[in-house]
Amino acid sequence: MDYLKAFLVGGALCIIGQLLIDKTKLTPARILVSYVVIGVLLGAVGVYQKLIDFAGAGASVPLTGFGSLLAKGVKEGVQEKGFLGIFTGGLSAAAGGIGAAIVFGWLAGLIFKPKDK
Repeated sequence: MDYLKAFLVGGALCIIGQLLIDKTKLTPARILVSYVVIGVLLGAVGVYQKLIDFAGAGASVPLTGFGSLLAKGVKEGVQEKGFLGIFTGGLSAAAGGIGAAIVFGWLAGLIFKPKDK
C-alpha cells in the first residue's frame, strides 16, 4: 500500500508539472523553481509534512520535497542558532542532497561528454 500511495502522490506532482509545460508558456526552469517555492511555503506552515507522512518518497523525493526540507532546516536552524539559522539551516539540512547532485552531475559530465546545441 505504501508503494501505491507514493506512486499516486509522486505521479500527481508529475502530472501537474507536465500540464504546466503543455498548457502554459512557463519554461521548465520556472516550473521547477515554482515547485521548490511551493514546497518551502507548504513546509513552513506544516502542511507538506503531513503529505510526506502519508506518501513517503512520493512526496519527499520531488522538488517540492526539497523545498519542504529547506523550510524544515531553517526552522531547526533558527531554534538552534537564532537569526544566523535563517542562512545556515536550510543548507545544513539539504547538504547531502546538494552534495550528491554536484558529484553525480560531475560524473555524468565525465561519462557522457556533453555538447553544445
